[in-house]
Amino acid sequence: MATITTEDGTEIFYKDWGSKDAQPIMFHHGWPLSSDDWDNQMLYFLEKGYRVIAHDRRGHGRSTQTDTGNEMDSYAADVAALVAKLDLKNAIHVGHSTGGGEVARYVARAEPGRVAKAVLIGAVPPVMLQSDAHPDGVPMAVFDDFRAQLIANRAEFYRGIASGPFFGFNRENAKVSQGLIDNWSRQGLAGGAKAQYDCIAAFSETDFTEDLKAINVPVLVMHGLDDQIVPFANHGPKTVELLKQGTLKAYEGLPHGMAQTHADIINPDLLAFFRS
Repeated sequence: MATITTEDGTEIFYKDWGSKDAQPIMFHHGWPLSSDDWDNQMLYFLEKGYRVIAHDRRGHGRSTQTDTGNEMDSYAADVAALVAKLDLKNAIHVGHSTGGGEVARYVARAEPGRVAKAVLIGAVPPVMLQSDAHPDGVPMAVFDDFRAQLIANRAEFYRGIASGPFFGFNRENAKVSQGLIDNWSRQGLAGGAKAQYDCIAAFSETDFTEDLKAINVPVLVMHGLDDQIVPFANHGPKTVELLKQGTLKAYEGLPHGMAQTHADIINPDLLAFFRS
């Protein structure tokens, strides 16, 4: 297993496939998953000649099940440490959901020359939580319920998300994949309950407005119009408004987990952006 150790002693697991001379693409997974969520994309872009990298966020997957540092600043610092270790330059960073927040925070602070482009897929920026400043956000009661369900029965909670709104399997005439459901649950349960509990606040309460404003590279924002986890109207268009070089691509009827349910659509669109 390939790992790095951060300044606070956390071991971060990562995959690094392909020629070290090829342009790197780094993938950032959502809550409560792991780098395995990107298997399809990593194999696809490896075949296209890219170097593909993905890590398990602290507390998730095969990384240390930390009880501290489970917030966006530490997540971004962990990414910076891995980027420095691998000496990635001119990289493309792709983040889904919570991973999109991680990408926004990292890219906004990245050293010159490290990042060429970024992609946010069904991503949590600018901010999820409802407040006076963001009246259309998701009420705190929803996230409090997430925390209560995680404590009460994490396995059942995760199975319900995967079999329902995440992939849109709760929609009429949905083509349900038991394999996707099982794999989602497997990834979630491989991580640490404390870190995943803390991450609910990280993805819901972090305001990425200033991060988005600070990003100076082209960013593709991809969002499903039937995203039941991170609603399109409060995220995709509002994110693009804050970016200097943002492009929004909306997908009619596609769910939050569209990179897995509709990889045949998402992967070519990613490739076109990478090559543009």
